Amino acid sequence: ASNGAMSLLLLVVSALHILILILLFVATLDKSWWTLPGKESLNLWYDCTWNSDNKTWACSNVSENGWLKAVQVLMVLSLILCCLSFILFMFQLYTMRRGGLFYATGLCQLCTSVAVFTGALIYAIHAEEILAEHPSGGSFGYCFALAWVAFPLALASGIIYIHLRKR
Repeated sequence: ASNGAMSLLLLVVSALHILILILLFVATLDKSWWTLPGKESLNLWYDCTWNSDNKTWACSNVSENGWLKAVQVLMVLSLILCCLSFILFMFQLYTMRRGGLFYATGLCQLCTSVAVFTGALIYAIHAEEILAEHPSGGSFGYCFALAWVAFPLALASGIIYIHLRKR
């Protein structure tokens, strides 16, 4: 029974990790960190706004704001760390001796949670400066929310990895 429970735990931990990876990919690369009043949304990489006069999208690189650059770096870092910790987990799963702990995987995943937390927090605190060139109003988009969902999940998975022993 213990073997079946361990297999189920490994499956759940792997599924959680993959869920976190998907959340981070969507949060980092999709187009809705900020939603403007006209239903337009802004992401971390390009500003695309709808020109209703000639019915086209006008896209330009995002502002050179230092806070936005920090958010970009932290979100990409969180993705890299999350991928690295998954690779580490798979490597440790097949090479580590019985009774070993997944410390490296856990620490890497804790760093993922710190990176995504810091990135989302900077965006929340400095949104006004980051969006200075845009019309006022609007709200945080779903990618921003996904980053906040990914944070506690990455934190929890990091803690689980640290307590997980290979049986």
